[in-house]
Amino acid sequence: MNDSTTVARLVCADKNSARRIADALDELLDGDDIVCGSFEADDGSWQVALHFGHVPDETALRALVADAAGAAAADALTIDTVEARDWVAESLAGLTPVRAGRFVVHGSHDRGRLKGNDLNIEIEAALAFGTGHHGTTRGCLLALAALAKRERRFHVLDIGTGTGVLAIAAAKAFHTRVIATDIDRVAVAAARDNARLNRVGPLVTPVHAPGTRAPDIQKGAPYDLVFANILLGPLTRLAVPIARLVAPGGRVVLSGLLTSHANAARAIYGAQGLVLEHAEHLEGWTTLTLKRGR
Repeated sequence: MNDSTTVARLVCADKNSARRIADALDELLDGDDIVCGSFEADDGSWQVALHFGHVPDETALRALVADAAGAAAADALTIDTVEARDWVAESLAGLTPVRAGRFVVHGSHDRGRLKGNDLNIEIEAALAFGTGHHGTTRGCLLALAALAKRERRFHVLDIGTGTGVLAIAAAKAFHTRVIATDIDRVAVAAARDNARLNRVGPLVTPVHAPGTRAPDIQKGAPYDLVFANILLGPLTRLAVPIARLVAPGGRVVLSGLLTSHANAARAIYGAQGLVLEHAEHLEGWTTLTLKRGR
């Protein structure tokens, strides 16, 4: 794992400009360790931020920004190196429990305030994404909660598991085995630890795997439910292999999608025979639940 992250930032004229530029850059940039998004800064300005898990080529990056937003934006782009910090460890203590249907995601500091009839998921601080507070994770949990009301049991694959929160939730809801994969070895270790903490360790199998080709993934197919909470770029590249892993009548829950990207993802997966069942919109992000015909 790198001990630092490269962050490029661009101050934009307004919210719409920031979102338009972020969308354009997200389409142009290619890499599983790149995250691009727009946000409102503390000073009220709207900015685009690009986080790189590697050191990017500055000349090439500025050229891409010029293509997306013009030469002036490329010149104004700032590029900094940020030392790695355990952001979850620093922030978790200040976070309140998050409810999504019957699921409640919480930290150890809230353990004593929980109700026994909820499906409680405790997430320890770790260098991995997924505390339930982000709109993408919560959207997936709401999708799972809705499915759990209608179905008794699923064979589950969680691609891009992060902290393992979705895999743990599925294991608790369906008392079934879950394959939980991630491209990041730190996330795989975090998912394993969190599954044990939540007493579903025997049900959750964390796997280090880029994509879907790992033997453990292929051996477990077909799946009744596949989570893919990543970004539009990798979701696009994985559309065909993910569709091949889904059982007849099975579902795919896609997230990590800006609302402006949702229709593109729906069309790409629709071409693979997956039909929209429900869309959940939260905080500018969209979670899609798609179903394969029987």
